[in-house]
Amino acid sequence: MHWKKDKLMKRILITGSDSYIGTSFEKYIKDSFADQYMVDVVDMVDDSWRGKNFGEYDSILHVAAYTHQKETKRNSHLFFEVNRDLTIETALKAKNEGARQFIFLSSFSVYGMDTGVIRRSTKPNPVSDYGKSKLQAEDSIIWLSSSSFKICILRLPNVYGIRCKGDYRILDDYVRKHFFFPKISNQRTALHIDELVKLIKTVVDKGLSGLFLPQNDERVKTIDLAKKVAEREHKKLYFSYLLALVVVLLMPFVKTLRRLFGNLTYISND
Repeated sequence: MHWKKDKLMKRILITGSDSYIGTSFEKYIKDSFADQYMVDVVDMVDDSWRGKNFGEYDSILHVAAYTHQKETKRNSHLFFEVNRDLTIETALKAKNEGARQFIFLSSFSVYGMDTGVIRRSTKPNPVSDYGKSKLQAEDSIIWLSSSSFKICILRLPNVYGIRCKGDYRILDDYVRKHFFFPKISNQRTALHIDELVKLIKTVVDKGLSGLFLPQNDERVKTIDLAKKVAEREHKKLYFSYLLALVVVLLMPFVKTLRRLFGNLTYISND
């Protein structure tokens, strides 16, 4: 039976190809729920997506983003053109053509914090073009929400898992190439990719709307992630207090070290 005629199937369109989260979600659904959901993916690089009918889908999962790039004056405009303007245009198209839900992946970067504690009352204060563009997209599309068109914003912490990009890729590459690791016990709010794809499925199933700040049940220690990478690679990793001292001294000056070894937690119950 052709999927468009099967009213019992949930129909999901992923806007943005080759995304780690998007491809992980697609695989999760196709491996475990292929008889209940139909997932399509559309590339947002050229203009062909504009000719696609979004009204054929229950949920639009918007993963297209300009990210994991060093920010410069030359590429600053790309963050806003992709993360803000493209998001707004895609959400408007989804609403106008009759889709029921638009899921937007935002980021903890909207808070502008590498370390510290984020609470429900913490106001966003982005400092990067990436964070600014994500927050501006949030503020623009939330007004499109209605009883017939749900806007769901997932403000994600650091997402990690095998083959993940970003900070986890840096950690993964380091552990595979070196034998010594800083003995630092920190805590960071994070979200494993397996938990994220399950969450997205729940968002689709329940037709949720609003702003969500998901996280693992337990906070992550960078040293524990390093141990898991070493275990996966079947290698011995030695933990060094001296290397930890070097990292602590450099952290105020190196953003990547703050993101890997600093404390950044979200408290949701206060």
